[in-house]
Amino acid sequence: MKTIKTLALTCAIAVGLVSCSDNDNNDSVIQNEAKVLFTSNNADGNVNIYNVTNINSVMKSTLETSATAADGIYYDGSEDLIVQASRSTLGLEGYAGVSIMSSAINATVTANIMSGLNMSSPREVAVNGDFYVVADNADADGIDITKDGRLFIYTKSGSNFTLRNIITTDIKLWGITFIGNDLYAVADTTNELAVYSNFLNNTSTTTLTASKQIAIEGIVRTHGLTYDSMTDTMILTDIGDAGSGTDGGFHVIENFNSKFNSTANGATLAVNQQTRVAGSNTVLGNPVDVAYDGSTKTVFIAEAKNGKILAFNNINTGGNITPVYSADLAAASAVYFYKE
Repeated sequence: MKTIKTLALTCAIAVGLVSCSDNDNNDSVIQNEAKVLFTSNNADGNVNIYNVTNINSVMKSTLETSATAADGIYYDGSEDLIVQASRSTLGLEGYAGVSIMSSAINATVTANIMSGLNMSSPREVAVNGDFYVVADNADADGIDITKDGRLFIYTKSGSNFTLRNIITTDIKLWGITFIGNDLYAVADTTNELAVYSNFLNNTSTTTLTASKQIAIEGIVRTHGLTYDSMTDTMILTDIGDAGSGTDGGFHVIENFNSKFNSTANGATLAVNQQTRVAGSNTVLGNPVDVAYDGSTKTVFIAEAKNGKILAFNNINTGGNITPVYSADLAAASAVYFYKE
C-alpha cells in the first residue's frame, strides 16, 4: 500500500506500463509492480528517471534542476523525495513532491530541502533512516601521497538537512553503502573494499580507521558498489584504467556476507568466488556506479566514460555480454533503483 502521492510518481512516469487504482480509504494499490531507476550526471545536473518495469519498453522523464553537476542520488518513497549530492553547490539538494512535477516529460524543479554547502567533492550517498552520509573524495589533508577522504553525516528533520559530524577516513573514497549499521566503502585507486562497523555510533568529528579491509581479486580500480539484502548480493564496479573507454567491468558476489566474513583482514577474496562481466560487448569503460534488482538479477550501471545508462540481466555466467538496455546520458554519475 502506498500513498496517492507516491503512486502518482510511478503512474506519471510509466503511463501504460502499470495499472493504478484508489480504494475507499484514499490509499492506492499498484496492480503491477513498478520499478524506477533514478540517475544523476555531471553534464547538466538534471535528474533523469527511467521506468524499468519492462526493460524492453523503458520510459524516461527528466527533472531539470539548477545544479550543473551532480553525483550520488536517492529516492525516499515514503516522502516522495529525490535527494542528490550537487557537485556545483557542494551540498545535498532534495526535491519533494516529484509526483506532480514528473507528470511531464520534462519539468523544471527547485530544491526545497537543502543542506549547508559544506563539501568539496561529493560522490555517493548512503542512507540509514534519517541519516544521509555523503562520501567526499577530495584530498582531506592536502598531502597527495596520503590516502584519505571524508564522510559527511547529515540528519534529516522535516525540511532540513543538518550536518551532524564529519569523519575523516584512512582510505580514498567513492562508493558507499549500508548493510545494517555497517558502512561499506570502496577504497578508491585500489581494488579494495572496507567496512566501518556500527558507523553511525561515531558522533564526533574525528578520524576513523576501517574495521576491516580486503582486496577483490580481478578488479583493477573499484568505484561503485551496491548491496541487495534479499539475495545477499554485493556488486562492485571496476573502472580499470580511468583513461580507457573499453576496459571496465563489474563483479557480482553472491552469498556476500559469508564470503566477506571468511576473508581475513588484509586478505583477498578470490576471483573464483565472484562473477565478472567485462569485454568489448559490454560498453563498460568507466562504470562509476551500480544498482541492482535482485528479483530479476538485473544490474544497472552509470557508465561515465561512454555516457550511458546500461542494464544487464544475463549475468549468471558473466563474461563479455551485451547490455539488454542502453541509453545515452552524458557523464552519467549515479544510479538508484526503487521498487514499489
